[in-house]
Amino acid sequence: MATAISSITERPTNTLALPNLPPSHDARPGLSFYVLISADSSCVRLSMSLSRWISVLVLVISTVPVLMAQAPQLPPSQSGPASVATKAQPANPDFAQAQRLLQQGKYDEAISQLHQLASQNVKLPGVSRELGAAYYKKGDYQKAAEYLKPAIQEDPKDGEAVQLLGLSYYLGGHPTDAIPYLERVDTWLPRANVDASYILGICYIQTKDYPKARKAFARMFDVPPDSAASYLFTARMLLRQEFQPIAEEYAQKAVTLDPKLPLTHFLLGELYLFKSKIPEAITEFQKELSLNPGHAATYYKLADAYSRVQKFDDAERLLQRSIWLDATSTGPYILMGKVLDKKGETELAVRALQRALAMDPNNPVTHHLLGQAYRELGRNEDAERELKIGGQLQQRQDQKE
Repeated sequence: MATAISSITERPTNTLALPNLPPSHDARPGLSFYVLISADSSCVRLSMSLSRWISVLVLVISTVPVLMAQAPQLPPSQSGPASVATKAQPANPDFAQAQRLLQQGKYDEAISQLHQLASQNVKLPGVSRELGAAYYKKGDYQKAAEYLKPAIQEDPKDGEAVQLLGLSYYLGGHPTDAIPYLERVDTWLPRANVDASYILGICYIQTKDYPKARKAFARMFDVPPDSAASYLFTARMLLRQEFQPIAEEYAQKAVTLDPKLPLTHFLLGELYLFKSKIPEAITEFQKELSLNPGHAATYYKLADAYSRVQKFDDAERLLQRSIWLDATSTGPYILMGKVLDKKGETELAVRALQRALAMDPNNPVTHHLLGQAYRELGRNEDAERELKIGGQLQQRQDQKE
């Protein structure tokens, strides 16, 4: 138990270890510097003394513009899920003020101004696109789709409008309508926009087209569509969307294709734990540890399974290992507090929960458990404070959902 106490009470200090510099093979005193030039996956190491470094540096500097001119130009990166570098839209001065209002978050004012422009000139190019984008930013996805459809008819090559329309349908709860537009974007830029592939995959899941979902996620993670990894990734996404039966089927398929693929048994263990199939969950987590003994989350989940069948000593031992491997996650500390409290070691439970609270002060579960532990120790004032905070935090979370 002394080991558990020290791990809970002592917070490790994160340090950044700098790599050791290579020693100079020139034993004479003087300045040496190293230039590493990578070309065609080969690396050349040049070492030179102080007397030659100036001339070589001039040569390197003079070469940089040539290399930059020969380098392929990548499309500019844009932020947000609706970003796509397909066709840049020329700035229209008619929309400048409305766009400034949108940047300031004044969506209604911007939309009103755009409608006014449209009423003054019904043939104004791009006004439908601007209205669709404005409604999208406001979160009115139905109205966004109404204006983005004619915008695409006006300019079928407007990639951003196509993607915004697909996203509007998806966010508006119409995945079937979203798929054709998201597929177009995915065809144009198969590697440029991970978010588009992810949302397209989710649309396929929601429409129960699981093979196409698997291909979308395989493309997103750059793995073969029929590989064990693609089945594993799809199983994880299916579980997140609460498609548990299909998730289990895909995870089993991943195990069949590659029994030693890391995290497949872990995912199956999570599925069985969710279904309260504790013996099956324990078996899968043990298999994962035999393949992946450095995975902290597996120790944590296996400890959770043991705690549910009241094997608290085994659970504590596994939680300690999880914390040794990863001291940044709050879950093991919270579960450690519950396990120690069940063992009657309430003071140690309090220390574990305090550690979790220091890492995440907005977790209502931690406050609630800490309040219960304080009450058992007779610290009623502390107990009432923690229980009150936990209740308030839980209420806020419920209101957001």
